[in-house]
Amino acid sequence: MTKNQDIPIIDAHHHLWDLSMKKHPWLCKKPLKNFRYGNYKKICKDFLVEDYRFSSKNQNVVKTIHMEAEWDKTNPVEETIWLHKIFDKHNFPNAIVAQASLQETNIGSILQKHTQYPLVRSIRQKPNYDDKSKPMVRLSDEKFRKGYKLLSRYNLHFDLQIPWKYLNHAADLAKDYPDTIVILNHTGLPSDRTLDGLSNWKKNLIKFATQKNTALKISGIGIPNKNWNLKNNGEIIKSAINIFGVDRCMFASNYPVESICATFDEIFDTFKEATKNLDMKDVSKLFYENAVKYYKPL
Repeated sequence: MTKNQDIPIIDAHHHLWDLSMKKHPWLCKKPLKNFRYGNYKKICKDFLVEDYRFSSKNQNVVKTIHMEAEWDKTNPVEETIWLHKIFDKHNFPNAIVAQASLQETNIGSILQKHTQYPLVRSIRQKPNYDDKSKPMVRLSDEKFRKGYKLLSRYNLHFDLQIPWKYLNHAADLAKDYPDTIVILNHTGLPSDRTLDGLSNWKKNLIKFATQKNTALKISGIGIPNKNWNLKNNGEIIKSAINIFGVDRCMFASNYPVESICATFDEIFDTFKEATKNLDMKDVSKLFYENAVKYYKPL
């Protein structure tokens, strides 16, 4: 047993879904062809509180942060309402990153509705630079930025999922709006593990990290058909911590999506192994305290 084996954990990024509600098109319809983990049929089934607790039963998870799960975009506030009903029954999850499309003309109303609910802490939107089958949404777009400016009015953070090659745009966004914290999801998606790929990922992550209103979730770094372990992911984990520092990083499961690549234990045991030489105060920041700082879970 390592010294941090029983460290309290706040899982900073996971999902729940009930597919009988038919509110998650990507899980209920024909699978997407360009999904980064390939075939995801395995997760096209309900994943609810009891499923999460069973998956995480060997880890000391004390609170969690729910990440929007691409609910039907016509009414994203429905997901927030649904999650609050779950919280009332289970005291779980303990904070929410809600969905919104910041370029929409009614974004002020959407944000106002989200923030009527006490668990909402942040908004996630995935910008689209590459998928020509969908509308392009770039971080520099005037309409996007008009909506983004409203986040500080509602005391909301911005959770950003974007490939590392566009982190220069993310750095510019953070610089231009210093009152809004930008939390980068899934470690900047370092899927290219070649020497050049890792080098370029690090360079772009460093540029983003220079903006002090940025933070990082270390998650979503599975590699299809490879073990989720220190050998395959250790460099990513340690480099991310070195670049951002222990005060701006959080660990997260990305469950159940990450179950395509690993068990819950494989993920968190690898995080523990990667940090076994750190001071316990720093370990606590990565597993628990930084999630409290950024998301203030109930």
